[in-house]
Amino acid sequence: MATATDAVHPRTDTARPRRELGRGWLYLRRFLRNRLAVAGVVIFALLVLFSVFGGLFTSYTHTDADFAALTRPPDGVHWFGTNQGGNDIYASAVHGLRRSLVIAVSVSVLTILVAAVIGASAAYFGGRVERLTLAVIHFLLIVPSFLILALVSNRLAGDWRALILVLTLFGWMSTARVIWSVSTSLRERDYVTAAEFMGVRPLRIILRHIIPNLGSLLIVNLTLGVVATVLSETALSFLGFGVQTPDVSLGTMLADGAATITSAPWLFAFPAGLVVLLTVSMTFIGDGLRDALDPTSVTGAAGGRR
Repeated sequence: MATATDAVHPRTDTARPRRELGRGWLYLRRFLRNRLAVAGVVIFALLVLFSVFGGLFTSYTHTDADFAALTRPPDGVHWFGTNQGGNDIYASAVHGLRRSLVIAVSVSVLTILVAAVIGASAAYFGGRVERLTLAVIHFLLIVPSFLILALVSNRLAGDWRALILVLTLFGWMSTARVIWSVSTSLRERDYVTAAEFMGVRPLRIILRHIIPNLGSLLIVNLTLGVVATVLSETALSFLGFGVQTPDVSLGTMLADGAATITSAPWLFAFPAGLVVLLTVSMTFIGDGLRDALDPTSVTGAAGGRR
């Protein structure tokens, strides 16, 4: 029976969607209040646009050589100058940034997926599975992974696809341990117990009930993982163990420019600037997401004004 209260304030069935939308808007507002995080999004978006559409503004590719302009400084024809082989640095920067972004994002996504499944599975099953998984993780953490990465990458002849696989295989352990630590509390939740009582398979419980509740942790680690991968790929390519010619990445450009940093500084300055902008932007975004998604964050509660 309708009441006077119903006439003045009619009931609707949109309360729950509004709460869900309100939570999303709350996260967005917290993120947007963080000026550094917004600046990071803008910088990262500009870098992505540059890597995708930057090649439209030059007639050169990263493999073209202008033998009449060897080691030429920036001018109206070659905006970023050329290297010792006459390759256009602008075209190389566009291709190198795109290659580094593809590697970084792919490795970060794959690493998070592997770490989430392994860490959550270890926490859910417990017992011997948990002890064995942690033993493997701890063993791999003390192995000099950078040396193994260098040796394996060198044997694979600098193929960027193989580099993605190698970086993923040796990059999931720390994240998996963090996910395991958080998941140990989730396995005792009522919704997990209810799913077990209903006969839901363990894999489905892990994928549908545990991992989704790690969303904020996974998102933050995803963004910060891009930074770590960029630095790893750059270091490997700089030392000659990563991407190799005729392909180009920011690391190979830095390696080429390091030898002529005094005589031809533009060879080093432009790729170094792109690496700095990429790492700084992703760090700002990661910090902003952490503050927005963590209700206990001091900067998030304060609006993240920095």
